[in-house]
Amino acid sequence: MKMASNRVEQTVFTEDMKKDYTILVPDMLPIHFKLIIEIFREYGYNMELLETSTRSVIDEGLKNVHNDTCYPALLVIGQFMDALKSGKYDVNKTALLISQTGGGCRASNYLHLLRKSLSAEFPQVPVISLNFSGLEKNPAFKITPVIALKLVYAVMYGDMLMSLYYQCKPYEIHKGSTDRVLSNWQRKLSVLLRKNRFFNTKKIYKNILDDFSDIKRTKKKKTKVGIVGEIYVKYSPLANNHLCDFLIEEGCEPNVPGLLDFVLYCAANTLNDEKLYDVKTKTTALFKIGYDVLYKFQKQQIKVMKEHGEFEPPHDFEHLRHYADKYINQGVKMGEGWLITAEMAALAESGTKNIICTQPFGCLPNHIVAKGMSRVIKNAYPDANIVAIDYDPGATKVNQENRIKLMLANAKM
Repeated sequence: MKMASNRVEQTVFTEDMKKDYTILVPDMLPIHFKLIIEIFREYGYNMELLETSTRSVIDEGLKNVHNDTCYPALLVIGQFMDALKSGKYDVNKTALLISQTGGGCRASNYLHLLRKSLSAEFPQVPVISLNFSGLEKNPAFKITPVIALKLVYAVMYGDMLMSLYYQCKPYEIHKGSTDRVLSNWQRKLSVLLRKNRFFNTKKIYKNILDDFSDIKRTKKKKTKVGIVGEIYVKYSPLANNHLCDFLIEEGCEPNVPGLLDFVLYCAANTLNDEKLYDVKTKTTALFKIGYDVLYKFQKQQIKVMKEHGEFEPPHDFEHLRHYADKYINQGVKMGEGWLITAEMAALAESGTKNIICTQPFGCLPNHIVAKGMSRVIKNAYPDANIVAIDYDPGATKVNQENRIKLMLANAKM
């Protein structure tokens, strides 16, 4: 008897599709992704960032993904399906791009869930996997060494823009001035990346810092609120109901750790595996080189920001690892693992006592580590004000915001 196959047939993105296909990208880090999209456009890929955040996105996710699946998967797939059904795109000339880091949950399973969702209504739409771990190869979508290098710089510049934006936006005197500086630098950096004039980071960092420091700001002190948690919900305005905008409206300064920390976290975990399990491969050696280079880049950014003296630099990643070692083993690496604990401790230590931990439904590692370790961090920092906010299809924005308001009321007391 022949067994039925559960394998979903897939449409492959081919070289001839490159010239006239629109590639849709889900919204996670708007500042960073706009730079990244421009890099790929330079090499002939017509990409568009999806910025829809209506209820229809959640509804499409519920229709196409099992309701026991994690909330980030539901949103990403829902946003794709909503876009394909919107009538805005020619579904016969549209492809979807999704990233994979090779982790044990979200990072590896979205691709297959998405293809299964497409098979019923849009089997002709190809899905491209953006990954650096060999999970899937895309012959017509190549990450060359030059593109990979530009992506690294886009992450670093994106981190600085995001950090300065949230350090200026709550204090701006002239409404919209911070957004104008941000947009201006997104355009400038896109040109620099395209013309291969992005290497002089020290000079570019200084110019960015000078432009943001020129923004006229009030001296009134604002309550700093750190945001940690699962990577997608931590960053995506769609997933966290525009959390940073809400905090600014409430008179707070959001403090969001940079994406480079997560990249370094992934590299560090590979190096940790070598020590914990005595596993050494060629990949391990490459990750060691990559980690050292990226960490050097981060230290340079921190140094330039400290020398400038007007803005708070990001946390040194080796210091984050030190904080992790105080409270949890670095072998706890599923999902965001030990990084959540390290970020909470670093925020509390550096004066950001109010911390929101974004908790998406279905993200088991996130719930276990974040909720399990928040009490440990509170014991170490008695004045830390940590609240876990759940994000799922049934959670209302009002309830989430009320819980945050209660946390802020405690902060003021």
